[in-house]
Amino acid sequence: MVRNINLETKLMLSLEQKNLPVFTTDDAKRILGTSDSSVWHILHRLAGKRRIKRIERSRYLLVPAAAGPDMHWAEPMGIMASRLVEPYYVGFWTAMSLWGMTEQIPLAVQIATTKRKRDFEYGGNLFEFVTLAEKKFFGFGEEDTEYGKKFNVSSREKTIVDCLMHPEYCGGIIEAVKSLWNAREEVCWPAVLEAAERVKVDVVLKRLGYLLSVLDIEKEISRKIAGMKKTSVHLLDPRYGRKGAGTSKEYGLVVNISRDELLEWMYY
Repeated sequence: MVRNINLETKLMLSLEQKNLPVFTTDDAKRILGTSDSSVWHILHRLAGKRRIKRIERSRYLLVPAAAGPDMHWAEPMGIMASRLVEPYYVGFWTAMSLWGMTEQIPLAVQIATTKRKRDFEYGGNLFEFVTLAEKKFFGFGEEDTEYGKKFNVSSREKTIVDCLMHPEYCGGIIEAVKSLWNAREEVCWPAVLEAAERVKVDVVLKRLGYLLSVLDIEKEISRKIAGMKKTSVHLLDPRYGRKGAGTSKEYGLVVNISRDELLEWMYY
């Protein structure tokens, strides 16, 4: 029993020293250098003492001493994301919120990755994984948390492009147009255009050009996109169909949400 207690202490201290708030069973094996069954028993006991919490299969959250006697603890979502999958970055609606591009509170933590991973809930939060092709997986960097830890998050510019590519992960086109407006003075617009061209998804450029024209900002970029050759027509908002919708030949879009609806939030 004394040996097991010592191993529990060794694991807890090592995890804190190695800055591993979220760790795997393999991490514990490497730290303790003991058998699989022994590690399982140690993790089981620590979970029973509420010193660790199981997040998903073979992955745990360390509950540090700072949690106090009630043992309530939740790592910042960025730190959680950094240990759930590799490669990754926090993006879409979550990144919009982090950058102050929306006043809405996202219902999920969205994590972009090149891997396939199932969504799951933990601590009342839904962690939603969005699989991107490698050629679309760029435009992110490290950000610091108040705890001195770092996590990857998409830049403002790539956040805009991602949300125009997948508006279903950012609250829809209306939230996307709000983000363009809210970030208009902080974004490098030529970098947005470059990223929109780099992902090689036609509808991203079309939505970008049209929404910039609706907002009456960055006219040079919207005119440049309008002048590009259009070989097909896409939906402005993928949640709605073509019924009763107009068409923008200039941008190659089925305009299935009106200008008034797009800008209604401006008047409140």
